[in-house]
Amino acid sequence: MSKINSKLERFPREKLLLKPLSERDNLLDLSIMEDPGDLAGIEDPRYLELASRIVSSREKNSAVLALMGAHVIRAGMSPLIIRLMEEGLLTHIGFNGAGAIHDFEFALIGQTTESVARYIQSGEFGLWKETGILNDIVKNGVEQGLGYGEAVGKYILENDLDHSQYSILAAGYRLGIPVTIHLGLGYDIIHEHPNCDGAALGRASYDDFLILANTVSNLESGVFINYGSAVMGPEVYLKALSMARNKAGQQGRDIRHFATAVFDLADLGEISDTEPDKSEARYYFRPLKTILIRTVRTAGKVSIFEEIIGIPFLSFIPPA
Repeated sequence: MSKINSKLERFPREKLLLKPLSERDNLLDLSIMEDPGDLAGIEDPRYLELASRIVSSREKNSAVLALMGAHVIRAGMSPLIIRLMEEGLLTHIGFNGAGAIHDFEFALIGQTTESVARYIQSGEFGLWKETGILNDIVKNGVEQGLGYGEAVGKYILENDLDHSQYSILAAGYRLGIPVTIHLGLGYDIIHEHPNCDGAALGRASYDDFLILANTVSNLESGVFINYGSAVMGPEVYLKALSMARNKAGQQGRDIRHFATAVFDLADLGEISDTEPDKSEARYYFRPLKTILIRTVRTAGKVSIFEEIIGIPFLSFIPPA
């Protein structure tokens, strides 16, 4: 490591006390996992329309991209997502850093999620030895030319972790489907650990961003779904779409006709293809402004579906 010339003091990570996961009380275990075969009885026309769009996209070999917050895993949805991947209906999954952590912990010990309120009081929050292995996995993956998601999925699968069948990352590696991780440094518990290499994490996550941009290049006639991600999902999608449209324009192609769907708890009120006024709080909710309005409104008439409790908000652009 090169000499630091800065006069600003760094936190001495080597003084941290790490404890084994066996001493942590977890809030979730494998009992929360949903049955991947239990999909009968869905009759809401909005869900059926979205399903139809997904099938049509795959028939055209277009991308079906789903960016998600980690709560999707914590809600026990992993078996359902893996089934959709195995059936070829999802072509790319993206998570924030917490998604990789929960996926890895479930695969490793069949449990995840600590009480923040409890462990922050004692200064133990996030400081668990085995979870920190992710730092080494990603660093080793970078040395092999792997992105973040591919490195972790490869490790889970090749080391045959006890509960790897519940890992979306392992399924992605097994099936050759990108499962990318999009970080904010300092956001995740493994960034507390002495073995955290910020440069390696940044390299791996940036590689994942470029993998994502490549997927978005195939979004014409496709589908983009954002599940419970208020910032990461819309922001990485926005930048990737700009890159993809720049390249497509030079090739005489369009990326204009695709469906977008947002599933979130926020009540967005009445939705149209016009942005809310800046005086309204919902103007600053990125999934609405970015995913349901700005990036799709030039393609033609936007049809908006809203459920009273706020889940889901869907915007559909007629396919080309």
